[in-house]
Amino acid sequence: MNNSVTNTARLLWAGLRALLVLTLVTGVIYPLVVTGIARGLFSDKANGSEIKSNGKVVGSSLIGQAYNLPLKKGQETPEPDLKWFQGRPQNGLGTNGVNTQYKLILSGATNRSGDNTDLIKWVEDAKAAVIKDNSTPDYKVKASDVPAEAVTSSGSGLDPDISPDYADLQVHRIAEKNNLSVAQVQKLVDEHTDGRTLGFIGEPRVNVLELNIALKELVAKS
Repeated sequence: MNNSVTNTARLLWAGLRALLVLTLVTGVIYPLVVTGIARGLFSDKANGSEIKSNGKVVGSSLIGQAYNLPLKKGQETPEPDLKWFQGRPQNGLGTNGVNTQYKLILSGATNRSGDNTDLIKWVEDAKAAVIKDNSTPDYKVKASDVPAEAVTSSGSGLDPDISPDYADLQVHRIAEKNNLSVAQVQKLVDEHTDGRTLGFIGEPRVNVLELNIALKELVAKS
């Protein structure tokens, strides 16, 4: 009886010690070491790939933002602010219905099939808007000029990048709205176009937030 109790107590104490040691190693020491190494070698990425403007964090290079005008009275969907480069549609974003204390945006895809009537209408409306918004007196956008990502949202709804083709399509509109020359804006796009990762992974891309920060600085100088 006494031996049984003693053995049980010994096993419990051994288990408790193992729990405490493993908690310390895996829950405290390991995360601190990994975080320290990450911050030392990859400081920018470890801190969320933050983008700063005038010394203030304005976003992350990994998360897309919307550039819209303030909602008007009775308006449910904001209109795009056409003086800024626009990113991909954000049809996949949802609203938070559980924690109502904070205004949270939920990332996600539309989950619509290719023949879904809602999706088809979204694409058709988006295409018409891209053509209308980006056509200027001296530059007319054709339907064949509109790239796929200009009218479809990404799987997360938060894609931060667009293709150089979509950025180029917006150049004339941006120049007109900001009283800049087309050459100035085109140069800005070219300077912020990144090639394929390692030369062969993915596609060339333009980060919309970084491009708009550069645009803001160019407008201020002009």
